[in-house]
Amino acid sequence: MNRFLTSLAVAALLLAPLAHAQEPQPLDGIAAVVDEDVILRSELDRAVNNIQAQYAGRQDQLPPRSVLERQVLERLVLVRLQTERAQSTGVRVSDEEVDAAVTNIAQQNNLTPEQLRQQLARDGTTYADFRSSLRDELLIQRLRQRFAQSRISVSDGEVDAALAAQASNTQYRLAHILVAVPEGATPEQLATGQQKIDGVKALLDRGEIAFNAAAVRYSDSPNALEGGDLGWRSLDEIPAAFATSISTMQPGGVIGPIRGPSGFQLLTLVETREGVAAADRGLTQFQARHILVRSGGAVSDTQAKARIDTLRARITGGADFEALARENSEDDSSKAAGGDLGWFAQDDFGPDFGGQVAALQDGQVSAPFRTQAGWHVVQRVGTRQASVSDDNRRSQVRETIGQRKLEDEWERYLRELRGEAFVDIRTGTAPAASDAAPSGG
Repeated sequence: MNRFLTSLAVAALLLAPLAHAQEPQPLDGIAAVVDEDVILRSELDRAVNNIQAQYAGRQDQLPPRSVLERQVLERLVLVRLQTERAQSTGVRVSDEEVDAAVTNIAQQNNLTPEQLRQQLARDGTTYADFRSSLRDELLIQRLRQRFAQSRISVSDGEVDAALAAQASNTQYRLAHILVAVPEGATPEQLATGQQKIDGVKALLDRGEIAFNAAAVRYSDSPNALEGGDLGWRSLDEIPAAFATSISTMQPGGVIGPIRGPSGFQLLTLVETREGVAAADRGLTQFQARHILVRSGGAVSDTQAKARIDTLRARITGGADFEALARENSEDDSSKAAGGDLGWFAQDDFGPDFGGQVAALQDGQVSAPFRTQAGWHVVQRVGTRQASVSDDNRRSQVRETIGQRKLEDEWERYLRELRGEAFVDIRTGTAPAASDAAPSGG
């Protein structure tokens, strides 16, 4: 679990330009009708522009705008469906809770709420729209929590099996491409899906496109814009259909196409690592301090990167790391302590952050790097070996299995929600033939 990343703040900043279209607006088209609500063309344009701004300097990693519009519109549809379902099942968010979320985001950006309001206005986002997006994100979070409590359980047997599997002490970082087909698909729909996944596989086999770029362009999975990244998993957390093959693969290898309940899938092994799960032999812990500069909303990624580069240069020039962290870090949980994160295991703050810390020597300062939270520089202070009690190990394993189950079940739930809804796409986001079904030849 990332202890300094406030997921609400990050998600809300990303969703800030997205507002419900409750009042008719002149000279604005309808991009989609979702049950009894609509998504305006202006909403879609703002959301696409927001994604493109996040990829500043890396636009070649994005698909053509028509494909990106289709992907983003689908995300907006899912957001709308989730908020509708949350409200219809009695989930509520008060104005006071939205006020608290606004204050939290303002503090994380070193702004007062009024300064945040002014910054939003300069960026072309109304304060009402921003509050609406925050309310939506809170509703979705609570809907997901209610879903997890009612549907996700982990048995003692599953925990025992996972602990036994940890003896192999290997973890695998995976990514996937999904070509979705509806439940009860017709032979024609299955044939179209098979043609598309075969075409994508042919492009990969010929080396004409990287796997992550193909995921962005062709995948129907909600994580397509993240290159299909599935994160790190131990062998027991990988579906049985893939586990045996993955354990003998080399990084870069591709499995599939495989037909599953959601459609046709390709899976790649990105990299492997050893020693992370060796809890029975003790746990390596690190002590480190860091400086975080967040991006999103009022602060562009380019501005955040420039600021962290400046801070790194000051550290290189002899400035005191702790003093700079107290003055500049936007991680409220560690700022007052000079950025000190205490003792933690490598994955406690996520694999990207942990990998940076593990690669350092004690006393060494990293180059600037990015995580979901924003831009960081980190200084490793020390390392130690800590014992892990059996209860703690079981608790950690149970939480990991539960989270994996939630990811799978939640994705299935969203597909059901989408399939049951009335969705009428009104804008020209249908994929070109080259994007929808690349040639398998």
